[in-house]
Amino acid sequence: MFGGGGMNPRKMKQMMKQMGIDVEELDAERVVIETAEADLVFEGPQVTKMDAQGQETYQIVGSPEAVENAGAGGTAGAVEGGDAAGDAATDAADDGGIPDGDVELVAERAGVPKSTARETLEDNDGDLAAAIAALE
Repeated sequence: MFGGGGMNPRKMKQMMKQMGIDVEELDAERVVIETAEADLVFEGPQVTKMDAQGQETYQIVGSPEAVENAGAGGTAGAVEGGDAAGDAATDAADDGGIPDGDVELVAERAGVPKSTARETLEDNDGDLAAAIAALE
């Protein structure tokens, strides 16, 4: 419907405005998406905000860098409070400092046993992307 292959950008904007779609380029310096495994950090991305009938949609164009998130630091506070879930997280971190969730993710993505995944993660200082790349 919106091929726009040879369409004039001004004409495209006019059509979108008639359909109630407002598009705005945002001057973003950095975008961070936090996931359970790692944070995806986009430096200098192109961000577009589209508002269609009150529903806002954001489009991010760029290459993210996977950064180990601060979730491990958040469980340390829970351990000090004596939280049972925090104790389990500490036990996982005692095995070379690599959380079990990271080991499982690498093992699943690379199709290797958990022991191999843990060893590779330790060799790569816990970097999920580097460990997966090394195993593939």
